[in-house]
Amino acid sequence: MDARLQALRGRADEFPGLTGSALRKALAELADAALADLFGEPGAGIALLAVGGYGRREPAFGSDLDLVLVHDGRRKDVSAVADAIWYPLWDAGVGLDHSVRTVDEAVTVADTDLKAALGLLDARLIRGDTGLAAKLVDTVRARWRSRASRRLPELALSVNERARRTGEVAFLLEPDLKDSRGGMRDVQALKALAAAWVAEEPPPRVQQAYEVLLDVRGEVRRIGQGRGQDRLLLQDGEAVAAALGYPDSVAVSRAVADAGRVISWTWDTTWYRVAAAQRSNSRIGAGLRRPVRRPLDEGVVEQDGEIQLARDADPGNDPGLVLRAAAAAARTGIPFGRYAIDRLAQEAPAMPAPWPEAARDDLVSLLATGDPAIRVMESLDQVGLLERLIPEWAAVRSRPQRNPYHRYTVDRHLLEAAARAAAHTRDVDRPDLLLLGALLHDIGKGYPGDHTDAGIDVVRELAPRLGLPPEDTEILLAMIRHHLLLVEAATRRDIDDTATIESVAASAGSVRVLTLLHRLTEADAQATGPTAWNAWKARLVSELVQRATAVLDGREPPCPPALSDRQIALLALPGDLTVQVNPLPDEGMFEIVVVTADDRVGLLATTAGVLALNRLDVRRASARSSAGRSLLQAAVAAPHGERPDLQRLQTDLRGAITGSLDLTARLAGREQDYASSRRRSTPAPPQVIFDDSGSVPVVEVRAPDRAGVLHRIARALAETGLDVRTAIVATLGLDVVDAFYVEDPVEGPAGTRPAAVLSGERRAEVESVVLAALTAGAVAGASAGDGP
Repeated sequence: MDARLQALRGRADEFPGLTGSALRKALAELADAALADLFGEPGAGIALLAVGGYGRREPAFGSDLDLVLVHDGRRKDVSAVADAIWYPLWDAGVGLDHSVRTVDEAVTVADTDLKAALGLLDARLIRGDTGLAAKLVDTVRARWRSRASRRLPELALSVNERARRTGEVAFLLEPDLKDSRGGMRDVQALKALAAAWVAEEPPPRVQQAYEVLLDVRGEVRRIGQGRGQDRLLLQDGEAVAAALGYPDSVAVSRAVADAGRVISWTWDTTWYRVAAAQRSNSRIGAGLRRPVRRPLDEGVVEQDGEIQLARDADPGNDPGLVLRAAAAAARTGIPFGRYAIDRLAQEAPAMPAPWPEAARDDLVSLLATGDPAIRVMESLDQVGLLERLIPEWAAVRSRPQRNPYHRYTVDRHLLEAAARAAAHTRDVDRPDLLLLGALLHDIGKGYPGDHTDAGIDVVRELAPRLGLPPEDTEILLAMIRHHLLLVEAATRRDIDDTATIESVAASAGSVRVLTLLHRLTEADAQATGPTAWNAWKARLVSELVQRATAVLDGREPPCPPALSDRQIALLALPGDLTVQVNPLPDEGMFEIVVVTADDRVGLLATTAGVLALNRLDVRRASARSSAGRSLLQAAVAAPHGERPDLQRLQTDLRGAITGSLDLTARLAGREQDYASSRRRSTPAPPQVIFDDSGSVPVVEVRAPDRAGVLHRIARALAETGLDVRTAIVATLGLDVVDAFYVEDPVEGPAGTRPAAVLSGERRAEVESVVLAALTAGAVAGASAGDGP
């Protein structure tokens, strides 16, 4: 008995080689046998039932056992029987969700508690009075059916709330297999509809999808014993793949995404029909009226709140009907009827090449509806129509993006980007190209090699097939080629540098392309994830676009002088150290100003370390000097938007400058705290990249994000003698990309080489020192708990 109870606690080594349904069966049988022994033979009038996931025989490692001890209300030993079951389980550390009730009490609870009702719908007898158990199950199911008009809307609300809270299995990089939209609970909701006799049992493809999620969840629980969660983490993908026989973690993610799509789409279509039937049944005489068919477009009508085909529609000879119906569905917010979309899937021919202009217009009209287009495109996808229209879509369908910076799979990211771009169709002169560019900008991620180059090759063939003329195709190709141009230039380069502005203008080539790229950049970032776009980035990109537009119009870009009037005034402030904290127009952002009485090469490194100690994230920093005084200005993001503590900054900076504050030791402690809050797989090694295309050299450093990383890099650059004039700091997921505009006194204007170029010898020296500083930081972080 003891060994079985220990195994119930979730020791993976108890079941070597078992996975999937075999593992679930073994766990359920083990629990059943142990519980039957604990229950014993107490006689009539009492029974032990498994409910919920255990009732369905779907336990996983570490799962709670959901149990109900039901009795007839006449026995005097119920407490003793219950204690004989619960206490051994608790002593063994087995998770338990239990209750002791009469039939009437259990039914009363189920009437008011949705979770309890759903659990009892899956109840099964472990041991005890079979008649009593059958009475409870039959009563609960009968009341579920009789109260369907009230309980089913409650069920639908719970599905929607879980989706709002946890996102979607199909499109998240780390989905919750149980609670996310399209997860295991949604299948249970479908079965609850069937138990109410308002829908059929979920079709085989849903059950197959459910098995995929159950299998993966079983391995997630095996790997993460003690975590007690059902989220498929990126770091667990390879282990899950190896256990279940998938080629790699990408295959696992795609299988999970496909399963989630099937489940969520089936729930949507099933619930829509159930809700429509409930509304119809509530209207007196509804069954006597003739259905009303409201024309929406050629061959497309609304009937009973669904998109249907007109009586004279001929899908087999009308290739544009699919997109007309889809555009009507998105425009009106009315979902496809299953009969209509199934008929289109069976009869619609391939679109001719090139597409008729009307068909392309319908696709643009569909995308222009924004969020409603996502739901409609998913309906097309579920019956194979989306890939029939755009065969290249198959390469990105359900494809995960192996970067936590991204929230969605590639295909959902493209649909989200098009939906976000729809908000800017009035801001550009070619809204059709904006929407198509958003839909296709990452299409190359489904192909080998660089995704931008691959995307250009794909769109070069796809655009003419869509019927775009050569000049429009070239604009679309420019959007694909440069879809990262603005955000990278704005966040990784100095937008006050004329070289940056002129480079962006030259790459865009025209104001039209630049304007389209501006809105595509915003849509792309908004569709990436919550940290990819904010007011700070929006302002930088907008200013860069304004300046590049001036260049394309033949005007001088509005760039600030080497020293602004304000900077001159700041440098003239008296005293050996001045610190200011000034709010910036971007929410949660502040300017930190530091003025010192000497020309201090390492001022950036020192200030960056102090800011890291104060939990301030540097986004941009610039250093200037004049007449032996130094000025540093840093734009920082403060935790929760709270104003930084000026007094503490002054004290810490003075201590760091004078040496009374051991910045290195203090940062080591800060790194330990930071490391414990970060989770990552094995990080990529840091890189140092040199860019001599501008007026001064740029040293770009890419490295894992750790507390104090900017301080380490800036200190290393100072050690080599480089003077950092401007630092541009960007965080991409779990990595930083920091660009440093430097001046080199060794090879500056007085030397033998141009100031804009560092020699090969100097590059090697700088790279060696920077990498050594970062390697030392990585070792310190790993010893503090950072790393895999």
